[in-house]
Amino acid sequence: MTAICLFLESILIMRNFSFILLFVLAGFIAVAQPQKVSADKIVAVVGDKIILKSDIDNNLLDMQRQGMEIPANGRCLVVEQALGIKALVLQAEKDSLPVGDEEVEAEIDNRIRYYISQYGSKDELERIAGKTIYQLKEDMREGIRDQKLAQAMRNKIVGDVRITPTEVKNYFNKIPADSLALYESEVEIGEIALFPKASRDAEEYCKEQLTTYKQQIESGKKDFCSVASLYSQDPGSKDNCGRYEVNRNSKEMDPVWMAKAFSLKDGQISSPFKTRFGYHIIQMISRAGDDAVVRHILLSPQVTSFEMKAGSEKLDSVRAKLITGNLQFGEAVSKYSDDDASKYTGGMKQGPNGNFMTIDQLDKDLVAMLKDLRVGHYSQPTPFADERGRKGIRIVYLKTRTEPHRENLKDDYDRIATRALEEKKNESLEAWFGKKIPTYYLMIDKEYSSCEEMQKWIAAMNAKK
Repeated sequence: MTAICLFLESILIMRNFSFILLFVLAGFIAVAQPQKVSADKIVAVVGDKIILKSDIDNNLLDMQRQGMEIPANGRCLVVEQALGIKALVLQAEKDSLPVGDEEVEAEIDNRIRYYISQYGSKDELERIAGKTIYQLKEDMREGIRDQKLAQAMRNKIVGDVRITPTEVKNYFNKIPADSLALYESEVEIGEIALFPKASRDAEEYCKEQLTTYKQQIESGKKDFCSVASLYSQDPGSKDNCGRYEVNRNSKEMDPVWMAKAFSLKDGQISSPFKTRFGYHIIQMISRAGDDAVVRHILLSPQVTSFEMKAGSEKLDSVRAKLITGNLQFGEAVSKYSDDDASKYTGGMKQGPNGNFMTIDQLDKDLVAMLKDLRVGHYSQPTPFADERGRKGIRIVYLKTRTEPHRENLKDDYDRIATRALEEKKNESLEAWFGKKIPTYYLMIDKEYSSCEEMQKWIAAMNAKK
């Protein structure tokens, strides 16, 4: 279930202002999908922040596009959410909380790239939205800035909230026994992955191949699309003629690759160049400002058994230090792992429930390695291939393994503590709103005066009259 689905499910059972925590974390704002909107009117005001009918309509349309069933009080819920966000933004501005333009622009670019991937191309996105990419970005800017400010304000409100073991126990004891979750067998598993480097001869061979492809394409003997489809080792683009639609400010693409792409003129093909993924040639198809359409071919130098053996011996030495306690797992990940993502998680694999993963969430080779691995132990260095087909060697660490069970404090303390902490933060947030609402100028359209969800807002508004 997506974060948005969890959000909707939760707001139906929560009261007061508890929705705001989930709203901000989910990042669910009115620009979730580009829309054409009807005539506007102001339906609510918080301080100098207005909420338009089109904001509410768009949110409801977004939910429907996600396949969600809108509850009978859906419009009331969305207005209440919008009021909460605007109040957080208002206070964030008063407190001068920093949200940089670069941060907002990066989020806008991420959203646009997501929409393009969903609709297939920039042209199709513009056709469906009835707006240019530039216009869509302008429409998003205020909403994304509000989201960032609301998140910053929420963090300031609840940033110092902590929880004690006694509070965790009390929280757990309030859960009815027949409501306790049932968990499958789960593992916490980490790995140190090493990807041996190919020999210089293998690298030279890749460059020679790419040079040949470049010459054949430029001479007209072959076309870029067919060469990319046949020979490129990038699984993300080879079935699409090596094509990517990119933005110059993207943080997701390799910076060397991006710099080379934006140094090209329309139709030009680069000379072979190296990134951490291997060797590439890029062709610039078209460019409009910071947006571009390119094609590329990737060749990764082949790693031989000689390099694999040397890598295995290196990890065998690392494993020996781990077993004797002369090296901690997190330290080993930081020093030796070639998996950049793992350095942010201490080498622990991540799933929907954080470190806890069910067997079906692991790759089949990893499952086979766990068969004879005991909790707290480290596997022998074992060859594997990652999702891009790169050959590597890894040591696997089995931190914990649980049997299927009903939730309890012994096995699931961390998860329970996380929920208890979020509840406590939510209570702090509600208390903050209880103090702040009466201090704001409020206007709520009469259409929503009967909404149960907004009675505190309406009571505060009437108290000022």
